Amino acid sequence: FSPQHLDDDAVSGLNWITENDAQHSLSQTTKTTGKPYCGYTQQTLSKREQAEQESLLAAIQWPKPPDGKIAFAQSTDPTRSDFVIVKPSRFFKVGDQLEVLVRMRDFQGKPKQYGGDYLQARIHSPGLKAGAAGRVVDCHNGLYKVFFTLLWPGEVKVSVSLVHPSEAIQVLLRLREERPDRVYFKSSFKSGRYSETTECNVCLPGGLPVCNFTDLYTGEPWFCYKPRKLSCASRVSHAKGGYLKGLLTQEESLFFQSDVNIKRPILSSGPDSVIVKPKAFTDSSSMDRAEDPTASPSGYYYEDQWRSRTHWIHNFNKSDDITECLQGKVIHLFGDSTIRQWFEYLTAFVPDLVEFNLGSPKNVGPFMSVDLKHNILLKFRCHGPPIRFSTVFSSELRYIANELRGIVGGRNTVIAITIWSHFSTFPVEVYIRRLRNIRRAVVQLLDRSPKTSIIIRTANVQELGPEVSLFNSDWYSFQLDSVMRKMFSGIAVHFVDAWEMSVAHYLPHNLHPNEIIVKNQIDVFLSYVCPLQT
Repeated sequence: FSPQHLDDDAVSGLNWITENDAQHSLSQTTKTTGKPYCGYTQQTLSKREQAEQESLLAAIQWPKPPDGKIAFAQSTDPTRSDFVIVKPSRFFKVGDQLEVLVRMRDFQGKPKQYGGDYLQARIHSPGLKAGAAGRVVDCHNGLYKVFFTLLWPGEVKVSVSLVHPSEAIQVLLRLREERPDRVYFKSSFKSGRYSETTECNVCLPGGLPVCNFTDLYTGEPWFCYKPRKLSCASRVSHAKGGYLKGLLTQEESLFFQSDVNIKRPILSSGPDSVIVKPKAFTDSSSMDRAEDPTASPSGYYYEDQWRSRTHWIHNFNKSDDITECLQGKVIHLFGDSTIRQWFEYLTAFVPDLVEFNLGSPKNVGPFMSVDLKHNILLKFRCHGPPIRFSTVFSSELRYIANELRGIVGGRNTVIAITIWSHFSTFPVEVYIRRLRNIRRAVVQLLDRSPKTSIIIRTANVQELGPEVSLFNSDWYSFQLDSVMRKMFSGIAVHFVDAWEMSVAHYLPHNLHPNEIIVKNQIDVFLSYVCPLQT
């Protein structure tokens, strides 16, 4: 592989580029006439990559409201909207489908005539600590159908919530395309006692000299403004800069109100639960199985334990079980803080797994835990930029694809990857490129060492408010997660469906899911690594 597909003016990080003809204003919001150094506008894709990208973008296209500005009063009001269970009193048994019809109205009580609202739905039986996610279908006329598979007997309750009205989604779309700078980053440059800090991103407005830190192996773009006195080679660290304020007009901000239209329940206008009878025959083992790995739902909670519909899940309730599973193995965890939770959980839960202090910054890493007695090595490393961590040393700022290239692999090698949350502020092309690079490295690794276990942890839902929604909305995560699942389908990797595991659970949504959810993620993860010999 050679980096020939970098744009023509890509130069090594030691050089820098100036464009004197452009006036650059230091205010973060002005559009400058200078040519921006923009990662994703200058990709040269092969025919096949281009075709794949187009089909991925087509698959996540979101329905748009009719043209023209829509006043707040005409936007979706969750309190005036409702749902009904289709034939609620019919005879339901385990394995049946349940259909729910959701009817949207605006703040004047008028039925909505178009789709595009983003909903989340689950069925649950609180007494049984049971729950499962539903599949939402937009009928594009203000009606939505939600399909559930009934997977346990008893009284089963339906919950539907409006995450964002369609009018808010249009704002999120606009921000994703027009304001990829709404989270910005910075780097420190240092020589002796002298240091400078400059702004960095995937995309920087032109007009000022920049340092080009585009990765030579993967072609992943990254730029920083050049320090006044220091060379680009003197970069010592990367960090989150901050979040831009004032992104919305007064009218737009009405679409993002915590107690009005962000993650608000939609109530039923009739019964909101059904009674489910057990299956007639006794063979319960096959009742909840689904052959299809893309089955919806992929699993469900029962007594707070996740049961996958495609694989047997072993509950690793004793630390000895985990030790036995991981004995003699090296486990690499790559990604963001949501997979760092796995490192923290395993290190805390398994007594013989002791963290080796690498002197890394707290919460950033890299981290390493060792069990000398059972020959287990557990490592965590964060993914490359964009990453909103503070502060990552430049020498530790590495791309997952490059790290995978350096792993021999084999049956004692376990790799788990999650990469999503830090990409939500960028156009989807930026994410597709990153996954293409990781996928290429995964395929090469599996090619040379097919017995390597590779697990991908999906995105998860989180608590949303007016601010968080503009940077990290579940809708952004959902779009990226859909792309990821498509890009890795047909490759010999396993998924830990953290998305459904966070939607189906009774605990409030959290970017870093609660420990009981993490424990269930680990159970699924380890069940792939050490499948029960059946």
